[in-house]
Amino acid sequence: MKKRLVDTKMVPLPSVSIVPERDVGKRPVLETRHLGIEFGGLKAVEDFNIAVGPTEICGLIGPNGAGKTTVFNLLTKVYQPTTGTVLIDGKDTSGMTTEQANRMGIARTFQNIRLFGNMTVEDNVRIGLHNQIRYGMLQGVFRAPAYWKAEKQMHKRSLELLSIFGMQDMADVKAGSLPYGAQRRLEIVRALATNPKLLLLDEPAAGMNPHETEELMQNIIKIRDEFQIAVMLIEHDMNLVMGICEGICVLNYGRIIAKGTPEEIQQNPAVIEAYLGSQGREENA
Repeated sequence: MKKRLVDTKMVPLPSVSIVPERDVGKRPVLETRHLGIEFGGLKAVEDFNIAVGPTEICGLIGPNGAGKTTVFNLLTKVYQPTTGTVLIDGKDTSGMTTEQANRMGIARTFQNIRLFGNMTVEDNVRIGLHNQIRYGMLQGVFRAPAYWKAEKQMHKRSLELLSIFGMQDMADVKAGSLPYGAQRRLEIVRALATNPKLLLLDEPAAGMNPHETEELMQNIIKIRDEFQIAVMLIEHDMNLVMGICEGICVLNYGRIIAKGTPEEIQQNPAVIEAYLGSQGREENA
């Protein structure tokens, strides 16, 4: 296992969750209480309870089919829960739409890339800026001064965000022509454009080579530090998860089987048996 890039002391909360020491006394950016959903009587997620600190990098791991992406869909209101509550920055999201949840501060990327391939890189980022547009429909139709001012601001902001991944020189390139890894990075930039408090990354390292993954790890930490936001990620690359995540939640068959620090998760027998398997046993031998 590679050396960890972060070294954070985690402390317990009254809700039996843990958060970074620096986030103690601050309201969790995300809290779920007994969250669950059924599909045709099958419980895909059950009694999911978690709290994420406002600047925490948190991992959600588990075997394929464990319910991880379903959890993300519940958090972002793609699905409405059968049971339980999702709080974003202390506010109940019950009955909200995906757009309303996004406006409250939660953004995500997807397991399968969802870019507008025929649009430019910059235009994909500008779509993420939609909730920050400062001109009305008539001002846009008649190209009023407010329209041109907002367009200039969005152009500048798009390039600033693209520069996080060194992609500002690709602004005019069609998104669909980018290499796979660059498309992954663009999707993260577009999510950041919505100005989130919590960024959800669904398998961000999928399809990346080791060098790209190493850069991604550094950039996730950079994003957390510069934007002062929380990041929650689903990932199968254990070097990435154990390298940058401060708290980790493990799902199996839709239920949490372990929560803790990377060190605790690596030593947890239930996790080793359900997910890490022989790889985990060898590393902990």
